[in-house]
Amino acid sequence: MILIKSSSSLCFLIACLSFSLLTLQIYADQIITPRVGGSVIRRSREPKFKIEFHSEESPYIPDDAQESVFLPDENGKSHLCFLPKVEKPKSGKSVNQYNSSSMIMESEKRMKVKTPDELLALLDEHCLFRQDGWWTYEFCYKKRLRQLHLEDDKIVQEFVLGVYDPEATEAYNQNLSDISILKDPHSKDASRRYHAHQYTNGTTCDLTNQPRETEARFVCSEGKAMISSITELATCKYALTVHSPMLCTHPLFQEERPVWHTINCNVIAKDEKETVVGDNRYGSEVSETPDLEYRVEVVDHDTDRDTA
Repeated sequence: MILIKSSSSLCFLIACLSFSLLTLQIYADQIITPRVGGSVIRRSREPKFKIEFHSEESPYIPDDAQESVFLPDENGKSHLCFLPKVEKPKSGKSVNQYNSSSMIMESEKRMKVKTPDELLALLDEHCLFRQDGWWTYEFCYKKRLRQLHLEDDKIVQEFVLGVYDPEATEAYNQNLSDISILKDPHSKDASRRYHAHQYTNGTTCDLTNQPRETEARFVCSEGKAMISSITELATCKYALTVHSPMLCTHPLFQEERPVWHTINCNVIAKDEKETVVGDNRYGSEVSETPDLEYRVEVVDHDTDRDTA
């Protein structure tokens, strides 16, 4: 434990405590984005912090170089809180941010894990349909994608948006990585990763005089396999997104779990406060914060009620 001379460490602790007034735990972000046919849940991978309060009879014993700070609750009762050690590499990124794809890829080499294509084999001989206004889309896995207009269950207009092209798919994925996993460049979470197939040589486009083509993107999504969306990226060039629950068993499509750190707080009686500082009870100096705007609401785990 050391004397806190900078405001950054203190602000870090106060920010964490202020978010835990009622629950004593700071939960990971959870943003639900509605989409056609389902929803996608995204969670932040930043390190998370929980606060644990210790009784006078069983105080927390800190490490030698662990920073600490005094914090009063709303009734003036003091707590000595010890900040967790969160090491940072030279790049400035928390070591916890590396708990992601690169680490899983290394472990995958040592384990027998099915490839995305092996998992997607469950879609063989299956066709998925999506109704979107005037048009109906028919996607037959590793066969073709069609845009149809139906009247009385009869096809009256048809465009082939692409036929499965194994050579183009192989070449495309080899240019990316050994496991051919793509990731939306605008997102950092696993829910936006996808495995891609190329569909080419579709119906000739009137505007470009070139065959229509589509990139089929298979994403992890719980529930059933279904066409999530179809987007025209450029004239007669499309992106088809397919919800594929079977991909969710692959490590690279699973959500990275944040690493939790604990802020430990000891209850300090008013008549003991001077003793703690003067006698150096924990081995070094601590700082006091009499003018803090934030206060801590303590939960008594023995009585399961607030004691503040």
